Amino acid sequence: MTDFSKRRTRAALLAREAGFSALAFVPGPNFRYLTGLEFHLMERPTVLLLTADGRVLAIMPELERSRWREAFPEARTFFWQDCEGYAEAFRELSATLAGPVGVEGMRMRMFEFEALRSHLPQGAVVDAEPALAKLRICKDREEIVALRHAVAISEAALDEQLEMAGAGDSEVEIVARLKQAMLARGAEGFAFDPIVLSGPKSADPHGTPGNRTVAPGEPLLVDFGASWGGMNADITRTFFCKHVPESSRAIYDTVLAANARGREVVGPGIACDSVDRETTAVLSGSPFAEMIRHKTGHGLGLDVHEAPHVMVGNEMPLAAGMVVTIEPGLYRSGELGVRIEDNVLITEDGAESLTRFPREVRCFG
Repeated sequence: MTDFSKRRTRAALLAREAGFSALAFVPGPNFRYLTGLEFHLMERPTVLLLTADGRVLAIMPELERSRWREAFPEARTFFWQDCEGYAEAFRELSATLAGPVGVEGMRMRMFEFEALRSHLPQGAVVDAEPALAKLRICKDREEIVALRHAVAISEAALDEQLEMAGAGDSEVEIVARLKQAMLARGAEGFAFDPIVLSGPKSADPHGTPGNRTVAPGEPLLVDFGASWGGMNADITRTFFCKHVPESSRAIYDTVLAANARGREVVGPGIACDSVDRETTAVLSGSPFAEMIRHKTGHGLGLDVHEAPHVMVGNEMPLAAGMVVTIEPGLYRSGELGVRIEDNVLITEDGAESLTRFPREVRCFG
């Protein structure tokens, strides 16, 4: 059973350490992480505040009263009606705050920011992302269990669909079948809309699937993941239709070697910068250095992309409980792209790849 109060205590400590009187959250991953509640991010401002001394405050639309009161009967809550507007609720809330308020700079919208700012002293609403990055960076047991299940669902669905895929299949057809297979295996949703790209389209790392059909000898890049228990898998494999051209095999083998190096070097105490440099060195030392397009990876959890970012310049050392992706890739515009992405859990004495799907080159159809 998840102890949400323990999570809120940790958030209050982060607020104190950063010098905030409170931290403010809108519906999203942090809100869910701290309360276990899922609210929609809509036109009605809904804001959770955790004070530095551990109190729970909230701005809530009247229509959410019963659900909120059931979960937090003791919280000081400022409810507001559609017919009255939310300005008075924010004014009353602001009167209870004694200092600067840290907000989710990458998630809070302008109108929520302005509603807070307009009732507080100038400069009192501050981006707290650097402090908040520490909140969820190390996963607890329940989160790791959920992530393992999301990965298992994803890999089983991919294996099934690869057996069905063949020349002439369109990218969107494969996307539809993959999503259906994940749902059939218990996925609660998708980490993001699957990216399935064939032939030269695979050279666009975040391209959009369309009606293009895959032909023999072409690559098929599949980047996808199931969501379960709030946690998101994020897996990429690159396959080839019927056979692998020799020119493509050399590129694939280079990415495979970089992926292996990344998984080999990753572990507790190793800086994200070092992981990126070691992984990218395999790519940059190959004949395909000009095909490098992105960093090695990112953190993974309630958000698909979260801290820590595995990239040059990030000297944060990895620690047990962190989950990162190792996803080197090479991309030649107008020809092909190859990416191999794994989800890796940092352990006390090393690392464990939660993804087990085979990495060696595989053909289909």
